[in-house]
Amino acid sequence: MQFDQLKRREFITLLGGAAAAWPLTARAQEPAPTVRQARIGILSASPPTPAMLNAFREGMRERGYIEGQNLSIDVRWPQGTFEQDSAVAAQLARASVEVIVAWSTPAVIAARRGTSTIPIVMVSVGDPVGAGFIASLARPGGNITGLSNITVDLSPKLVELLVDLVPGVRRIGVVGNAYNPNVAVQLRVTEDAIRNLGL
Repeated sequence: MQFDQLKRREFITLLGGAAAAWPLTARAQEPAPTVRQARIGILSASPPTPAMLNAFREGMRERGYIEGQNLSIDVRWPQGTFEQDSAVAAQLARASVEVIVAWSTPAVIAARRGTSTIPIVMVSVGDPVGAGFIASLARPGGNITGLSNITVDLSPKLVELLVDLVPGVRRIGVVGNAYNPNVAVQLRVTEDAIRNLGL
């Protein structure tokens, strides 16, 4: 009995020693750890310019994210409009991106239709509260946050600036994207500012 207990103890000790050594052996055979890549999707209403994309890449690089090393960027836009190519945002959402950067109001609308769980960072959106994207600028809520260029508030100032720069102007033309819901509001505010100046 004593001999059996001794053998059992030796066996347990041997097993314990081997178990302690296993992680060392396993670590020696494991491949070098891979760097986790952050996956960002960019959704634009039209093909983004190289300058826009380069500025985005540079901003990410300044924060330690380098494309091809620890960052991958998937850039998509519709062929035509989002109404004509409604699947583009859903495809981006299915591409396993961790965040979607949506450039312009139509892109945010499409991204919101494509996902309610992936965080969406809006860029160049005129009136995100009026468009129903966020509850307020201070507390956006939901899965959408980002930047607003508040063009509705700036439209009257742009008219005043134009009149100051071109004295004697009598007619002003306004060009806008009919597929951008924010344009209708901007146009109304701009027309009001023009009328108020007697033009």
